[in-house]
Amino acid sequence: MSNVLKNIRIVLVQTTHPGNIGAVARAMKTMCLQNLYLVQPKQFPDPVATARAKQAEDVLENAVVVNTLQEAIADCCLVLGTSARSRTLTWPTLNVAKARAQIIQEANHNPVAIVFGRERHGLTNEEIQLCHYQLNIPANPEYSSLNLAAAVQVAAYEIYQQYLSQSEVLADAVPSDLATMAEVAGFYEHLEHVLTETNFVDPLRPGQIMARLQRLYNRARLDKVEINVLRGFLKAVQKKLV
Repeated sequence: MSNVLKNIRIVLVQTTHPGNIGAVARAMKTMCLQNLYLVQPKQFPDPVATARAKQAEDVLENAVVVNTLQEAIADCCLVLGTSARSRTLTWPTLNVAKARAQIIQEANHNPVAIVFGRERHGLTNEEIQLCHYQLNIPANPEYSSLNLAAAVQVAAYEIYQQYLSQSEVLADAVPSDLATMAEVAGFYEHLEHVLTETNFVDPLRPGQIMARLQRLYNRARLDKVEINVLRGFLKAVQKKLV
């Protein structure tokens, strides 16, 4: 498997049925993807998952199980959360066919995560807000809900097709010093503290200020130096408050 494909991970959040995990492993392996992260799966490992995986048992054996989505994406520099639902606070959205070039570009340098939600309810608003983009798979507007393995198969297919034609992609088109999601999350936590300390945000009625700021900074795709500058500014503000 190439280093580019090694940098791409599929993340499943709170999957209910182990058979779906096995089917996802099979869908991934057919498109040369191996990195599977599971956030609080209801049943795993499980013989049903192994049976559904067919000859993709190695994907299951190497799956990483974590307690939170934040853990699953901590070292990633690009995160896309799949969802067919519209949101109260609209999030930057990419069609999977159009997103595939960016995914391969970024995977030349940085870990990339494609996140899939629960079978019945998908991803929460809070989970989507941890992502740079909402990823959309175009489907029948009157019945747009794909099952989990089918959704992963479509996304994996598009990614692999782009990988096969990656001679058209400029590997150096994406900065290699982008901030990881863990670094960005640390900045958001620091920012929220300062907004509260300055009374700009009422902790009892915070509204959507932080969500909107997250959307803004996610769109900017901060690098490591920019994160340090912003956190330095926040520290200077805190010193003035003492």
